[in-house]
Amino acid sequence: MSETGLQTGQDLSQVLDKGFVKLIDFMGGDQRAVDSARVSFGSVSKGEAADRKLLEYLLEHGHFSPFEHSVFQFHIKCPIFVARQWMRHRIASYNEISARYTEVHDEFYFPAEFRAQDRSNRQGSLPSANLDQKKMLELYDKAVKASYAAYQELLDAGAAREMARMVLPVAQYTQFHWTINARSLLNFIGLRADAHAQWEIRRYAEAIQEMFRARMPWTWEAWAKLNEKKAH
Repeated sequence: MSETGLQTGQDLSQVLDKGFVKLIDFMGGDQRAVDSARVSFGSVSKGEAADRKLLEYLLEHGHFSPFEHSVFQFHIKCPIFVARQWMRHRIASYNEISARYTEVHDEFYFPAEFRAQDRSNRQGSLPSANLDQKKMLELYDKAVKASYAAYQELLDAGAAREMARMVLPVAQYTQFHWTINARSLLNFIGLRADAHAQWEIRRYAEAIQEMFRARMPWTWEAWAKLNEKKAH
């Protein structure tokens, strides 16, 4: 893939306290989706207005394959618990840093505050004024620091990296490369930027959403318009 078209300021977004999303490569775009659709009829672009109308038609009627010809590659840094949700999106390629090969750094996610369990949504959470934030954050800080201290002690005692890592929490930051086509990326955004998704992964999905919008504005506008129509 060529890096042509990548613009400084649109390629990197800081997320959470220590994480980021970085767009490291991109191929295709709105016109690639248009051309891939029109090739079925041996046709070519008919101008912006007609091409944008075609993208709307494709999305509305479930003709998604033309969008698979545009590809994004990202470098992601996020907590492990976010990564495990992320990797449920299987129509993509992943390569993650290995704690078997490298020593884990002292990098863990520290939330600004804790949320309470959502009683109507068993997998969700809600802000709550009834939580003792000071106590919870102190407990969390103590546990994370103790786990990393134990990890270092195990390494110093001769334990293999692949076993010493077992004491570390899922709040540990990991990094991976993620390559995904535009069709699958829209699916990811639709699910993970939704209000029902966990707050932390939503921050990443929102950052990716802006990168998608910048690279494929016609497709994004058509997709947003379709979602708005469905909502009403």
